[in-house]
Amino acid sequence: MRLFKKAPNFNFMARRNIALTFSAILVIASIASLATRGLNFGLDFSGGTLIELGYSQSVDLGEVRSALEGGGFADAVVQHFGTSQDVLVRLAPVAGENDADLSTRVVQTLQNASTDKIDLRRVEFVGPQVGEELAEDGGLAVLYALICIFIYVFFRFEWRFAVGSVLALFHDVLITLGIFSALQLDFDLTVLAACLAVIGYSLNDTIVVFDRIRENFRKMRKGSSIEITNSSLNQTLSRTLMTSLTTLLVLIALFVVGGEIIHSFATALIIGVVVGTYSSIYVASSAAIMLGVSKADLMPVQKEGEVEGEGDLP
Repeated sequence: MRLFKKAPNFNFMARRNIALTFSAILVIASIASLATRGLNFGLDFSGGTLIELGYSQSVDLGEVRSALEGGGFADAVVQHFGTSQDVLVRLAPVAGENDADLSTRVVQTLQNASTDKIDLRRVEFVGPQVGEELAEDGGLAVLYALICIFIYVFFRFEWRFAVGSVLALFHDVLITLGIFSALQLDFDLTVLAACLAVIGYSLNDTIVVFDRIRENFRKMRKGSSIEITNSSLNQTLSRTLMTSLTTLLVLIALFVVGGEIIHSFATALIIGVVVGTYSSIYVASSAAIMLGVSKADLMPVQKEGEVEGEGDLP
């Protein structure tokens, strides 16, 4: 299925400087937010106790916070979980007290301040040491993925494309993290998994574009690097947009009906798919052009005794 009846002829590269400026602003804003506000680490990374409670009717979070502050839990983080009757309470680790005793005290404190019956649905505990190790291992996983991708693209295509693809992936991950930091959305292991999925998705899109650029560099005898890149982007645009739109439909469905527990995961993927589609068109290709990629860099090596043009694609 084609999105366009006729091959489009958009001049993407004419706006590459505007696009790169826009990307630079987003990346700088993301780095600034990460440096000043940081990420709102979930229980997986920060450590502590997570308590899920169920009320018999809708409850005001302000009243819950006030009751917890009066019971000695001033640093508790309280939020609704799915409905206004379901409440999540997140507490920092308390020295010398296990999670069972802590959850009992929390429920008793809230029960004393409410006439509703409160059900304790689940209690999860993650030690601060475990959370710190998870954060470190997660960061290393992203770094190793980017290094492996650079090596793959370097041997598969050309070093300028390798740099362009890694820059695009850094761009995608940084902007995704920056939005999570600016909005203070929960960042847990599911979001980290989403970031790794974004890397794979964006890379796949970029590789398709690069493959067409390389093919056209070998087939098109006339035209500058910018013209050939534009032609390649237009040829792959229908595929790029169809893939992104169908993926977004699934992710939006997950976000709307998938439940609170995967909201952050779906949000990260939605951001990543949108930003990744944009970066595969503008950031990766523009970076390769800025680094000076040309026909000579992508022509197959001519073997000794081979007639010139014999090894070219038809």
